[in-house]
Amino acid sequence: MQDKTVYEQLAEKLEIAGRKSKMVPRILEKLLDETEARLVLAAAPPATVEELSAKTGIDAAKIEAMIEPLFRKGILFKSRKPDGIRYYRVRQVLQMHDSTAVMNDPPAGMLEMWKEYTRTEWPEESRVFQAPVLRVVPINVSIEPNAQILVSDDVRNLINQARNIAVAKCSCRAIDGSCGQPVEVCLQLDRAADYSIERGTGRKLGTEEAIRMLEMCEDQGLVHVAENKQGVGHVICNCCSDCCINWTAMRTGVGKFASPSRFRAAIDSEECNGCEKCIDRCIFDALTMTDDGSYATVDEEKCMGCGVCRPVCILDAIAMQVVRPQDFVPA
Repeated sequence: MQDKTVYEQLAEKLEIAGRKSKMVPRILEKLLDETEARLVLAAAPPATVEELSAKTGIDAAKIEAMIEPLFRKGILFKSRKPDGIRYYRVRQVLQMHDSTAVMNDPPAGMLEMWKEYTRTEWPEESRVFQAPVLRVVPINVSIEPNAQILVSDDVRNLINQARNIAVAKCSCRAIDGSCGQPVEVCLQLDRAADYSIERGTGRKLGTEEAIRMLEMCEDQGLVHVAENKQGVGHVICNCCSDCCINWTAMRTGVGKFASPSRFRAAIDSEECNGCEKCIDRCIFDALTMTDDGSYATVDEEKCMGCGVCRPVCILDAIAMQVVRPQDFVPA
């Protein structure tokens, strides 16, 4: 049997549930030369420059020169400890997708490779997740009275509680972008903001700037998505219907990659005038007209509780009601 290349070996370390990828080794080869790939392969668990040198046989001075370029590529990360900085490699394919897609000056052809991966391999890969990685966060307008609103239910509270905020490119639209929606709308909070600003892929925002960006995304009909954990996470994505990979498992009917919010849209049939604007807005096909076309109705199984239908209803006939508990993955 032919020996595996260093790129194939590294790709195996990034697999989820042993799934083999044809595209990931090719993407790694596009990003890294063989010496860089050997260094990245050795960077687990986190190690100092001296430890990496001992492990790989690469001169410490050469490793020092390689670290910053690998950091900016989104392949190597920094762990700052009291005794110094340790370096560790990207942990899995989805993290690599998000970090490399937004790098400055990506290698020619790499984004097309990620697009091919998304088309041919991600539909199966996304089925692996047994617990939701992400959750929808509703637009916080017209929430039913007396609803118990958690910090994690309110996208503006997530922004207000963050100590540092940055905005970066949406990795999915950086790769695809055929929808024409804004690209620089991925909000990074706290450690993620620190990372993207240091790496040069994020732009620092003030709280009010971030709120205005949320409002712009809501106007565009983008869906707020955050990490599936209570309190402030690291990222708030603003997702479109066609470029973003978060909905793939849902559309194939298998997997739990993204969970709905605790809310569901509710339509007041007496107030609804049947304009169908909310139906045009819904990216989950959860809204339809009654047989006689007099008002809109909600498919309870399809509604993800995002609330993007609400702002286009000029008659305030749509409210967001608490209908389900939120299941969080422990932080």
